Amino acid sequence: MPRKTLTKPRKHASQERSRATVDALIEATARILVKDGFEKASTNRIAEKAGVSVGSLYQYFPSKEALVAAVMERHSRELLQIVRNALADCAALPMEQAMRRLVVAAIEAHRIDPRLHCVLAEQMPRVGRHEHVEALSNDTYLLFRTYLEDHRDEFRALDLELATFVCFTCIEALTHTAVLHHSQSLSDEAFDALIDEATCLIVRYLR
Repeated sequence: MPRKTLTKPRKHASQERSRATVDALIEATARILVKDGFEKASTNRIAEKAGVSVGSLYQYFPSKEALVAAVMERHSRELLQIVRNALADCAALPMEQAMRRLVVAAIEAHRIDPRLHCVLAEQMPRVGRHEHVEALSNDTYLLFRTYLEDHRDEFRALDLELATFVCFTCIEALTHTAVLHHSQSLSDEAFDALIDEATCLIVRYLR
């Protein structure tokens, strides 16, 4: 039976110097992933680019998969925080304005290092979803469901769990595909049109 790859850190950095080392290792991993891909992201190369010894790397991370998981956690936190901030802004907004704000936020989130996002999406089956990312994603999902509960007088009778899933999945799929696969061919005007159409799609579904 093959040995399971360890993807969790060996220990968490508590002091400023050790946190700087961990941050350097995570950033080095991200840059190598974008430039050369997963297969060439060896621990030796990561340590060299980060300016630390391989021994120091292994003090914190048991494998390159663990480093990729750390990159994934950091990147996902950045993306989800944008969406969570948007949901907080939307709490008192009417439905059409709120959905537009959320679509815009999703596009902004996917524009954070899109090449890295593509690489991480490809490596998700290899390293899995990190539990902290999963928890943050669930919190974001719950915030959207809470919005629907608070504004249910603005739309038709719906199963709120199903409606949350449908809306979140549509927004994620549309913005992910547009930003990561069509940014070069879509003009600013085309993205504005996409925001209009995606907003219309979600609002008409809810109504």
